[in-house]
Amino acid sequence: MAQKKKKKKKSSKEEVSGIKIICKNNKARFSYQLQDNFEAGVVLTGSEVKSLRLGKANLSDAYGDIRNGEAFLVQANIQPYEKGGYTNHEPKRPRKLLVHKQELKWLTGKIQVKGMALVPLKMYFKQGKVKVEMALGSGKKNPDKRQALKERDLDRDMNRALKK
Repeated sequence: MAQKKKKKKKSSKEEVSGIKIICKNNKARFSYQLQDNFEAGVVLTGSEVKSLRLGKANLSDAYGDIRNGEAFLVQANIQPYEKGGYTNHEPKRPRKLLVHKQELKWLTGKIQVKGMALVPLKMYFKQGKVKVEMALGSGKKNPDKRQALKERDLDRDMNRALKK
């Protein structure tokens, strides 16, 4: 008798599309009013990629910056690789972002507007390459944050009432 091969079931939509999420910046959506999203590649060393494969990264304090006509990811924390030895990397070094020239001109124009910032939302592997999803955002004031919390609580209460 011929045995049938069992198909492995993918657990989430991200894995089906070839995307494996490394880390997310959950504070970004709360602290910033986000507008335009875009994807950028990241220039990394070997030990950084190995550390990212283990999921040792943090984007909570990170931001994007444009210096000398190039985009950089600043303050992104990638833990040193345990078995890296003397070839290990500095955890919070600025990392160059790979964006098209047209995108860079567009971003430069948008950032010069008062209050706009480049905010990293998530870092992920896409077809074996490390990508960062960035967004243009303006900072929220404390009353705006409180209003967002109130709306979230009201929505939660409404959903609970509808379930009963």
